[in-house]
Amino acid sequence: MKAKAIALTISLVFVSVALGFQDNPQMGTWKLNETKSQFAGKARNHTVVYEAAGDQTKVTVDGVDENGNAVHNEWTGKFDGKPYAVTGDANSDMRSYRMMDKNTLELKGTKGGKPTINGSIVVSGDGKTRTVTTTTTDAQGKKIKNVAVYDKQ
Repeated sequence: MKAKAIALTISLVFVSVALGFQDNPQMGTWKLNETKSQFAGKARNHTVVYEAAGDQTKVTVDGVDENGNAVHNEWTGKFDGKPYAVTGDANSDMRSYRMMDKNTLELKGTKGGKPTINGSIVVSGDGKTRTVTTTTTDAQGKKIKNVAVYDKQ
């Protein structure tokens, strides 16, 4: 009897976690809509994927850098505003996301403890587009603002 209760409890936990991610409009695959976006340079994130990773979220980014070379980075963590490690990103080694409301995330990134990026990620009410507005600081200390619009795939 205890084994059945434990199995049922574990099943309910997994279902609850899955349903929680399902309600998050950020989840899924997002493809850059360049015609609606505004960039200061040539670097672009072409595809961004948000997916469940246990009780955390994994964010995978593929794009190009200023020289047109392919870039790929990954972040796994919670949308709790705490920094989690980033792999593959030349501009940050830690990144945090904080859920502001159902459709809005606050984004912050650092490299060696120094801020390198901050911004917001807003999913439209219909869940079909997301707008990422960021301000980055380059190696010379210059602030660069970008607005990237993505379509849900």
